[in-house]
Amino acid sequence: MLIRRQDRGAPAPSEITPESVYHDRRRFMTGAAGLLAGGLLAGCDDANGTGAGGSAAAGHGLGPKLAALQPGPFATEEPLTPYEDVTSYNNFYELGTDKGDPLKNAHLLRTDPWSVAIEGAVEKPGTYTLEDILRPHALEERIYRLRCVEAWSMVVPWVGFPLGDLLKRFGPTAQAKYVAFQTILDRDNLPGQSAGLSSIEYPYVEGLRMDEAMHPLTILAVGLYGKVMPNQNGAPIRLVVPWKYGFKSIKSIVRIRLQETQPGTTWNKSAPHEYGFYSNVNPEVDHPRWSQKRERRLPSTLWSPNHIATRKFNGYEEQVASLYAGMNLQEYF
Repeated sequence: MLIRRQDRGAPAPSEITPESVYHDRRRFMTGAAGLLAGGLLAGCDDANGTGAGGSAAAGHGLGPKLAALQPGPFATEEPLTPYEDVTSYNNFYELGTDKGDPLKNAHLLRTDPWSVAIEGAVEKPGTYTLEDILRPHALEERIYRLRCVEAWSMVVPWVGFPLGDLLKRFGPTAQAKYVAFQTILDRDNLPGQSAGLSSIEYPYVEGLRMDEAMHPLTILAVGLYGKVMPNQNGAPIRLVVPWKYGFKSIKSIVRIRLQETQPGTTWNKSAPHEYGFYSNVNPEVDHPRWSQKRERRLPSTLWSPNHIATRKFNGYEEQVASLYAGMNLQEYF
């Protein structure tokens, strides 16, 4: 498949999100002691070169570099996907369905101010500003250099912290068996939502089982390549679950709800025979319309394809297989 590249006349990524917004985010994210970063490789749509501090991205000039980042756990040694590919070839239907639309329309996503509602089976529900969400985690943020898989795959150096650390702050109760997420709904400004897509119901929603949410590989990301998260990649805060297909890693989160019942998820509701609740990367379970035994690692072109074998749980089987012990993964796909 021919990959659509960013048009030479299109605005540079540095022009998409105003510099003032980057600096506003930086002020509360760096805090008094600075940020830490950690290294993971995931199956979604973003990737760094050093896994330890973002020096490989220093020449890109896309927003301020985050301070004092440290390597995180689970780092892969695979080569990082170039920043240009990570930030210009995306799935973010709120900004358009073509892979180049999120970059082109990123300026339409308004991320300042931002708040996240924490609801449901928690002792401390409420609506919290992004500053409230991030400030206690400033010394815990790390670079996670993870593999990501969708219809293509990347290796991305995310900046973030474990979702479980955030959830613990709000006191999950015994009824908290699942975690539901919701992305921004802004029909007046986001072209995908205003135009409407027959196969997608907005707002976009996702969910995890509680043990999946608490696993240290599940992170909330606020940046990549050692820099603040670009709008087209899910600013200002997004989920990264690297052993699952990329659509599970919901972007631009505005609501997190802990609950006793399994939540609905956007693609499962749209096409339940094609997209299951779990959506674990599994080469043994084909999509009804294509094989999932191989993936296309970016960068890749029609003339120079880069296909590699898909690994179960995206290569994180040792870390996460125990979560699904005894489950029929053909049935619970």
